Order: sequence, then structure tokens, then C-alpha cells
Amino acid sequence: MPQDNRLEPQTDEERIATSLPPARAAQYTVSASNSRRVIGAVAGVVLLVVVCALSVAIGAKTIPLGTVVDAVFSNAHTDDAIIIRELRIPRTILGLIVGMALGVGGALIQGMTRNPLADPGLLGVNAGSAFFVAVAVGLLGLTGIWSYVWFAFAGAAVVSVAVYLLGSMGRAAPSPIRLTLAGVAVSALLTGVTTGLTLLDPEAFDQMRYWRAGSIAGRDMSVTAAVAPFIVVGLALAVAAARSLNALALGDDTARSLGANVGRTRVVGTVAVTLLCGAATAAAGPISFVGLMIPHIARWIVGPDQRWIVAYSVLGGAILVLLADVVGRVIIRPGEMQVGVVTAFIGAPVLILLVRRAKASGL
Repeated sequence: MPQDNRLEPQTDEERIATSLPPARAAQYTVSASNSRRVIGAVAGVVLLVVVCALSVAIGAKTIPLGTVVDAVFSNAHTDDAIIIRELRIPRTILGLIVGMALGVGGALIQGMTRNPLADPGLLGVNAGSAFFVAVAVGLLGLTGIWSYVWFAFAGAAVVSVAVYLLGSMGRAAPSPIRLTLAGVAVSALLTGVTTGLTLLDPEAFDQMRYWRAGSIAGRDMSVTAAVAPFIVVGLALAVAAARSLNALALGDDTARSLGANVGRTRVVGTVAVTLLCGAATAAAGPISFVGLMIPHIARWIVGPDQRWIVAYSVLGGAILVLLADVVGRVIIRPGEMQVGVVTAFIGAPVLILLVRRAKASGL
């Protein structure tokens, strides 16, 4: 008896979809997919709340849970309450917005360049921030974070614009390959110059070692207040550009035929990346791999729709940064390991895995 090689639907949703007319089946499939995405987003929000609670409750010093709750919801003036309110809560809030910024920044860069291995350092954001901070410290003698935070942000903005202009030179529109090459070249140049500056005056740069490693420790609410408006604007621009990035993923010519303004989309995306990653780097230093890992995780869960990828990257970036910071606080007690070091330990194996894959979550 001949065997039937057709694959039977494996889920109730697939069985229902195959029993409907094509138009109804497509509508049902999209609705079911969106329902799963919404459920995943709700689960992400719950996980984020849990991680925020862990960030407030866990630290280098062990504080009873009851004391933590009293410090959050009352006006106690004990030493433990001051640690919670003055150190851990501001640190948690900063980690929250920095993670959001880096996650969404990575999603935008990967979408604009159609490069699944891209991260916020691709457009020279980290290198630009570090270079401008090195100039502020080495040449101007500025050593306080409130002094050089604006130099870090300005460096990210200036270098990102310079990379875009370099990638736009000539008659052709700025392609993903040209933007990538321009970003790599500028980053390599500025990294070399920055290293030279730090060697000229090691004592001055010793105070910046935690910033250069990527850390959200020791930042008060004034730093968060300074960078938060830029991150909010960057997130709004990212949401506005997400739909056009879906068309851009099909190629510039196809995107134009679908009515997308390719140039405007890339400009808006570049401005958003500059605001998000520049502000995050200014406040916390160059934290690597967050912008690489989170968009991939989001893409595995929700598929290629950039609107959902951006939404999931907001949650995933914040969760990863806060969780890495919590791990860094307890792994070498009574000392702490900077969040940038922890994310590097996690991100390096992920990068190797992505490179080894035949299709690294292809865009």
C-alpha cells in the first residue's frame, strides 16, 4: 500500500488554518502569530519586573528582604535604606534605560545594514564616545563623569554622522556594505588614537577605568536625568522607522517600489542610533554585545517583523543589562565585576555561534 508522504498539521492552529479558505487562513495565521507575540511580550514585562526587584534587593552587601521593602515604600533613614534608595534604585533605573537603548540600537543597526552580526559599535558610536572622553580627560583635564558625559555623547553623534557621510560619498546611495566599511575604518582609527592618549597620562585615565569597562555603578539620578530625554526621543524615532525597515530588508530597489523612502529611513535610523547608543555609552561606558544578542533573540521569537523586534529589544536589552549587573555584584563578592565584562563573557560565545551558523538569523 503506497505511503502518504504529506506532512500532517502538528498543532490545532495548523489544522484550523488548513481547513479555511486561503484568505481566511492567512488572516487566522497572522492573528494567531500576533497573539503569541503579545503573550511573549507580557511574559517579558513580568520577567523585567522580577529582574528589577532582584537588582534592588541583591548587592555586594546582604540586606534582609524586609529592610529592602521598607526602604522602597517608606522613608526610613537607616544605613541599609540609604544604600537602597541612593545607590541601588538609581543604578537599577540607569541599567533599565541603558539596556533599552542598546537593545533597540542594535536592532536598528542590523535592520539598516542588513548585517546580522552588526552591533552599536559598527557605526563608530563606542569609538567616538571613547575618543571624545579621552580628549576631555587627557587634554582638558576633566575627570568627573558630569564633565565628560557630554563629550561622550557629542563624540557618538559626530562620529555617527561622519560615518554616514563617508558611506554616502559618490553618486550611489549609502549601501549597507559602504556604511559597514566606513564604520569599521573610523572605529579602528579612533580606537588607536584613544589608546595612544591613555598611554600619555595613565594617572589621569585611571579614574576612568570603570567607565571604559562598561559600568552602571556609582551613577546618581542626575546622570540618568541627563541622558533619559535623548533615549526617549531615540526610542520614539526607532518606533517610527520600524515599519520602513521591514521594506528595507527586501533591498533598496524593492523598498522603493513599495513606496518606502530609503534615504529618510536611514537618516531617521542613524539619528535614533546616535541618540540611543550615544546616551547609553555616555552614561555607562561601552557595553558590548547587548546590541548583538538581543535583536537575534527577538528575531528567533517573533520573526522578521521589525516592529515586534524593536518592542522585544526594549524588554530584552533591559533584562540582559540588569541581570548581568546582578551577576557582577555577587560573582566576586565583596568586590564587583562591571556589567560590560559580564556581557562580554556571555556575548563572545554567542558571536561564535552566530558566525558558525550557515545563516546567522539572516535578515
